[in-house]
Amino acid sequence: MISRWRWLLLQFTRRLWVRATLFSVLAAATALIGIAVAPYIPPGLETSIGADSIDDILKILAVSMLTVTTFSLNVMVTAYGAVTNSATPRAAALLRDDITTQNVLGTFIGSFLYSLVGIVALSAGAYGEQGRVALFVVTIGVIFLIVATLLRWIDYLMSLGRLGETIDRVEDATLEALKPRIEHPYLGGRPLRDSVPSNAEPVYSRTVGYVQHVDLEALSDCAEEVGGQVYVAALPGTFVDPSRPIAHVMGIKEKSAIDEIQNAFAVNHERSFDQDPRFGLCVLAEIASRALSPAVNDPGTAIDVVGRAVRILSRWTPSADRSSGEDIRYPNVWIPGISVEDVFDDIFTPIARDGASMIEVQLRLQKALLALYRTGGAQIKRSAVRHSERSLARAEAALPMAFERASVQKLAKQFANGAASGRH
Repeated sequence: MISRWRWLLLQFTRRLWVRATLFSVLAAATALIGIAVAPYIPPGLETSIGADSIDDILKILAVSMLTVTTFSLNVMVTAYGAVTNSATPRAAALLRDDITTQNVLGTFIGSFLYSLVGIVALSAGAYGEQGRVALFVVTIGVIFLIVATLLRWIDYLMSLGRLGETIDRVEDATLEALKPRIEHPYLGGRPLRDSVPSNAEPVYSRTVGYVQHVDLEALSDCAEEVGGQVYVAALPGTFVDPSRPIAHVMGIKEKSAIDEIQNAFAVNHERSFDQDPRFGLCVLAEIASRALSPAVNDPGTAIDVVGRAVRILSRWTPSADRSSGEDIRYPNVWIPGISVEDVFDDIFTPIARDGASMIEVQLRLQKALLALYRTGGAQIKRSAVRHSERSLARAEAALPMAFERASVQKLAKQFANGAASGRH
């Protein structure tokens, strides 16, 4: 995990206004370049290249960029609403932090400000005849940048806010968060598999909310300074309050050290995709559950989500089930691993519940669990069998036709038969 300050910087740079401000400052500085380079431009050149028309060009840019920026903001708002209505409100955060959209809006806003600064400077006579040449050349470059951005934006709008594209974003964010947890199940700390020592003192959260980030380096430094031990009790995604411990400590009594430990846990009012792979799976399950609702009645989307769940969880190879004890960067910090059973509960339980009466969803669930059973380690196999049995029980209670129940039962029996080979 990255340090707290790097994480805060990352969150700050994801804000739209930050990127737009940077583009605007760059644009304003670019518009003033002509003043600095004017003495080096030969006189009389402005007439031969048509630099006299720069006033009209800048006015056209200012009007058109203001219009395009307003249109793009409307598109973003519409896309947010589409994601909220067709997928889930939790997925809108990925669209809000989209770098491509922020760069496009930053380019449009920056171009608008560039035009305004150029017009004001020209009206004030700050450029002179030679400065007009420099401004003209830079403006041509800005026009090429705007055209390239517009072409990219037009292509990007074809998928922005679409359900399939939103599911792609959630899957990518989940894989990105899951990858380091598979490579380093305990994030460089010592594995905490059992309960903490009875003489360990609890450390509580100051606020109510979800843990978004844990600064393991800060916890390790704090423990090393006093020769103590820290047992992490709240991983990213955990809901905490002042009555629930976020950590337990041994050998750490100083209030300043306890404050440092509390500060190492970033708590906010909502979950984050960055270091919480379970949240991504929960969002995928929400998308599938909405698709299975009577109002939507789209089992195809739920089946698609099940396939993506297999693709995500298949990364959890047998080696990822190991009791990782190597590569311990923080020997004074003890960290629990992600429970495979919890991960399966996050994604498969809602789909099995809401799709209990749909034969196509139940068949796909059994085939997906069978695929994970064949490729996964011991923990994956146990969880796959457990969810196969539960999905079968739901199907037997909800499916109206005997032959449909028999189809699901046939697939479920393959677990008991050692996952017999079969095409799926």
